[in-house]
Amino acid sequence: MVLSAFLVLFFGLYLIFGPNVDRIGRNYFLDTVTLGALVMQLFVINEIIRKEKATDFSSYAMLFFVLLLIVFPESMMDRNVVFCTFFILLSLWRLLAIKSIKNVKHKIFDATLFIGIASLFVDWALLFLLLVFLVINLYDRNTLKNWLVPFTAISTLGILLFTVLKFFNKLPFLQDHYTFNMGSFQNGFFTFKMIKILVYVLFILVLNVLVFLKLRKKGSGKLLTLRILSFAFVLSLVASFLSFNRAD
Repeated sequence: MVLSAFLVLFFGLYLIFGPNVDRIGRNYFLDTVTLGALVMQLFVINEIIRKEKATDFSSYAMLFFVLLLIVFPESMMDRNVVFCTFFILLSLWRLLAIKSIKNVKHKIFDATLFIGIASLFVDWALLFLLLVFLVINLYDRNTLKNWLVPFTAISTLGILLFTVLKFFNKLPFLQDHYTFNMGSFQNGFFTFKMIKILVYVLFILVLNVLVFLKLRKKGSGKLLTLRILSFAFVLSLVASFLSFNRAD
């Protein structure tokens, strides 16, 4: 609750005093919904830690998330990124839950569906479908139906989306949105924002190696979880660079 209150306060202050924030004509209702999505991400992270035991149970993961927003405050103002991240986290939660080998097909379907919804905000989110197939390969590769579930989920979302867009006569959205254009570094590669990203990536990689070595020495069953989280991080990194400074 303390972290949530701090996040609300920081979001409000940045919205008022932050640089490059257009306060004239802003849709404050959508800003409120965006803030709600950020707070919900805190609780999703907490549930991933508590239920799926990705790490020892503590508030450090949530604290790190809030600190990450402080370092990259401009990301809070990008509603598409915030909503996309929210659904990716939900998908990751369902994928990590597969380790119990219960209701595997339902969890694969849910995870794929969340990734499909995330792609409605950022098209490159579809890269996380690779994560779904990785998890299937790690936990239950011998069941053929598991490999078909992601295609069923995407087809279901596609039919529903087509129906809604057809009803509102918005079919061009699909062609306009799923362009998979790559971003550009027209302002130079070593900008202040890019330097922050590179420092963050270096920190995560060093931390990841140290944790991997520690868990391998203990023979912990968390190695699979660490591999899934590491692959999710790589996909996030690739998606971020592909859409870096993109106009849409």
